[in-house]
Amino acid sequence: MARVRDVIPDRLLAQRGTLFPFVPVCLGIGIGLYFALRIEPPIWLLANCAGLGMLLLVWHLRSGSALAPLICAVAMVALGLSLAGARAHLVAGPVIDWRYYGPVTGRVVDIDRSASDALRITLDRVWLSNVPLAETPNRVRLSLHAKFPGIPPEPGQIISTTAHLGPPGGAVEPGGFDFRRHAWFLRLGAVGYTRVPLVLWQEAGPDRFVFRSRMAISARVQAALPGETGAFATAIITGDRSAIPQPVLQALRDTNLAHLLAISGLHMGLVSAFAFGVLRLGLLLSPVGLRWPIKKIAAAGALVVAGLYLALSGSNVATERAFVMVAVMLLAIMVDRRAISLRAVALAALIVLTLRPEAMIGPGFQMSFAATTALVAVFGAIRDSRHDLPRQRLLRGIASVVLSSAIAGTATAPFAMAHFNQIAQFGLIANLLSVPLMGLLVVPAAVLGILLMPFGLEAVGLIPMGLGLDWILHVAQSLARWDGAVRPVMTPGPAVLPLVTLGGLFVILWQGRARLLGLAPLCLAVVAWSMATRPHVLVAEGGVLVGVMTEHGRALSRGTGAGFIAEVWLENDGQGLDQEAAAALWPGLSLPVRHIHGKRDAAQYKGCAEGELVVASADLPAMPKAPICAVYDARALSGMGSLSIIRTQGGTWAVQKARDRSGARLWNDASLRRGQ
Repeated sequence: MARVRDVIPDRLLAQRGTLFPFVPVCLGIGIGLYFALRIEPPIWLLANCAGLGMLLLVWHLRSGSALAPLICAVAMVALGLSLAGARAHLVAGPVIDWRYYGPVTGRVVDIDRSASDALRITLDRVWLSNVPLAETPNRVRLSLHAKFPGIPPEPGQIISTTAHLGPPGGAVEPGGFDFRRHAWFLRLGAVGYTRVPLVLWQEAGPDRFVFRSRMAISARVQAALPGETGAFATAIITGDRSAIPQPVLQALRDTNLAHLLAISGLHMGLVSAFAFGVLRLGLLLSPVGLRWPIKKIAAAGALVVAGLYLALSGSNVATERAFVMVAVMLLAIMVDRRAISLRAVALAALIVLTLRPEAMIGPGFQMSFAATTALVAVFGAIRDSRHDLPRQRLLRGIASVVLSSAIAGTATAPFAMAHFNQIAQFGLIANLLSVPLMGLLVVPAAVLGILLMPFGLEAVGLIPMGLGLDWILHVAQSLARWDGAVRPVMTPGPAVLPLVTLGGLFVILWQGRARLLGLAPLCLAVVAWSMATRPHVLVAEGGVLVGVMTEHGRALSRGTGAGFIAEVWLENDGQGLDQEAAAALWPGLSLPVRHIHGKRDAAQYKGCAEGELVVASADLPAMPKAPICAVYDARALSGMGSLSIIRTQGGTWAVQKARDRSGARLWNDASLRRGQ
């Protein structure tokens, strides 16, 4: 034991000066612990964790012990737990737990498209008929399904319509993506649709100036670049993706080019780099070029440009994250520090996690920081080693593009496969053919177009931008048609991504040969993923759909309806079937499973066979004898959420409920919200 007590401080001392990147890692562990809990921690416990974390931090700063880094690690875990809990309480708002049909009035604060390609609006300042203000959601989101939509929605307008509303849905299978939790942090208290035209109650006021400016710029861009090209351009410039057709989105996803749509690190970095380069060159050619610190002035100017781009793009989570990363690097230039380093990436992650702890469990944060951390680590190692990239400028540029695309693709691959259940087989080729053009033509031309827009000359920049975007769309749509462009992947178990993350970070951040210990969790993650299995039976919330695993893939009880649920199940299975093909497998089931859909079929229910599993979306009539099978009708399914069911060797059914898996949390338990 004495030897162990000596070894640990020695190992920590050897890491002196390189441990700061572990600070956001430990903060993230605390945040992950909060979201993994099955029971909502009381406020007094969150406050105690915050107090403990602050005390340990003070002790860490005053302590000269070699174990001080371990004290700091425990402090950051405690602070991460309390920070995530505080954020969950801060965004709290009413969530309806009933079905509502009637008048809905509110102010338009966002416009986008749903997965079914319907125009979708988000409203705040909501009014619902006969619903008390204290129970009215802060925000609602409506998909517009009307054949005659009435007025076109514009930002800031107060509109009215008649809509169907319901609470945000939970996970479509136990342990799956929990939209109810996602909606909680978006402050959405209800979602639904309307088939009635929108009616204008009041024109937009001055308080949504930035939003209206974004939409006005989007209209100007699409007037100069009609069709798919203009829709792509507005997504890059303003973050408005409402005009992009679903087939274009799918082609970009299938070729791993969808990241070009989201205004994230690539766009913010290119815009900032372009502004920094232009400002620095302009100042260098001016009379003050030799007297003023032009590098720092250019960095300050680029920071202002990045801030304007953040406002113009709508300030969504991905763009805020990218702005923080760019701001940290530009500020490092202004204070004579190395701009691109693991410490800078760690500081950016620390700021993002402090502002939005919930971002850590989303694919955007995970993929963005995975790519950035890997790129900085690899290129830093190349810089510090004796080997370098080719000296010839052309070869050096080609090598940098190929290497950066390969590194970023490898680093983000596990997260992309786990979240989106597919591998874009030709993603590297598509990125090599597209990303250089983004930096050389598309982004500079977009900046030029925006600068000339007040003078009505935006076409000077937008037309060259459109040529670049036409090429990128051609690459995406061509490669997406190749055989084997997309390979489906089965969803991993809950431990896989944490193992990949912690193992990869240890390999990158730890100094010395001991970093090879990080390969152990990586190997364990690969083994766990390869051994992953899927439930024999899946039941949707309310019993509206049933899926049974067969040797040919999952059979679905319905060929239409509940399309989103069916799509997610089939993606998680990694089989690559569509709903119609999966429904064709249902008649040949080998498991004794029966699905009864609708009240009419439920009324004709006469009982079940021994060992059978019966699922009904309506209440079944009571049987005079005790059932000899497992029956889940609407009455029994109420409050359970979705189900995953395993057929045991003894012929019984082992059931797991989504409600048990997600636990009693603020976003899914009305009693906890009322107790605040």
